[in-house]
Amino acid sequence: MEQIVGGGREARGAVPARAAHQYASPMPKIPTAAVAASGLVGGYAAARFTRRRELGGAVLAVAGAWCAREWSRTAGPKGAAALTAVYLAGFGGSHPLAKKVGAWPAVLTAAAVSAATAYALSDRRA
Repeated sequence: MEQIVGGGREARGAVPARAAHQYASPMPKIPTAAVAASGLVGGYAAARFTRRRELGGAVLAVAGAWCAREWSRTAGPKGAAALTAVYLAGFGGSHPLAKKVGAWPAVLTAAAVSAATAYALSDRRA
């Protein structure tokens, strides 16, 4: 009852080496809309609760860089540039909006716009 990889004799119940990849499922794709929204909300939360703006900027940058890489794969260079611009405009636009509606509503609005755009231009295609 020994298993010989690539040979004809295998132990009872063993999956042949050549067929093992057939049962492995790829990792589920993480939606960029969720990461973009999390980057904006998480960046603001990190900056606010730690009182370290650079930590919030790091969260925003890491999420944005990951999204930009995924967007270039799914939406192409022009789509990635447009989606990155929306992401950064959401970050920049939330500051003046916060003076009118408050900080959290402004950040949540920017996150929702960025997530909706990412879904429409990238995630829905993938």
